[in-house]
Amino acid sequence: MKLGEPTLDQLRLFIAVADHGSFGGAARALGRAVSAVSYGIAQLEAQLALSLFEREGSRRPVLTPAGEGLLPEARAVADGVDALLAKTRSLHAGLESALTLVVDVMVPGDLTARVLGEFRRMFPTCALTLRIEGLGAVGACLVGGGADLAIGGPVIGEHPGMERQAIGEIDLIPVAAPSHPLARAGVAPGESRRHLQLVLTDRSPLTEGLEFSVLSPLTWRLGDLGAKHSLLKEGLGWGNMPRGMVAGDLASGALVELDLPEKPGAHYRLSALWRRDTRLGPAASWLVDAFREGLGACPAGSSLRT
Repeated sequence: MKLGEPTLDQLRLFIAVADHGSFGGAARALGRAVSAVSYGIAQLEAQLALSLFEREGSRRPVLTPAGEGLLPEARAVADGVDALLAKTRSLHAGLESALTLVVDVMVPGDLTARVLGEFRRMFPTCALTLRIEGLGAVGACLVGGGADLAIGGPVIGEHPGMERQAIGEIDLIPVAAPSHPLARAGVAPGESRRHLQLVLTDRSPLTEGLEFSVLSPLTWRLGDLGAKHSLLKEGLGWGNMPRGMVAGDLASGALVELDLPEKPGAHYRLSALWRRDTRLGPAASWLVDAFREGLGACPAGSSLRT
């Protein structure tokens, strides 16, 4: 039997239908007509002399055993072509003329300021746009094409459209004003659930409905870490904060680190993130290294203030 040679477009259609679970979903994602997607899949099946999807008796296409076996190979081919094109673009482009960076609000501001100050000296011709976002909004900027590079935390998960490189972590600790009931010694298990918890949140669809280190059913949801900081110092609730951001408050006694039985604090792991269909240019690569070095210069549990 003589097999045909599938086109890259047919392989991308195959991957899209498998990922979105329907011909209509693939068509919307690719900006194509449903008939074009259906025709492309039929042509691919004819080229391979195999059925890739079961269509009868089901409202949604389901991968056949052959389709399941060939899907990883199709992804590998598409990823390889994406990598080739991205590298070619970077070779043509050379140094970026412009770069949009989005930074997680948990990254210490003084570290970001030092890195970007040095960046302006190193790359004076690269126009840098900076965005500060929280939680899933960091990844949403990348997925939506509004940013080229992100320094973000773990909460956006392993999004299939992103590359990720671990660069460090910061210490999140539960804190409250010294007058808060949870600030005393010997807090009983479960007592934290009876007190208002101040929670950083965002409206990104990447983290919609997810909870992160939330213990109390009594919560105020805040999109601004600075506002959360101010409310904590006023004694209006308790919550997790980056240790570096509250180091001065801990030293002065304006805030205290809580010794809760549930140990809600955590190491907030940070990664450099970028879209899989791109490759980092010299300026973006420098930023990744600079943030990694800055985070590595200070242990997770120490203050990053100078």
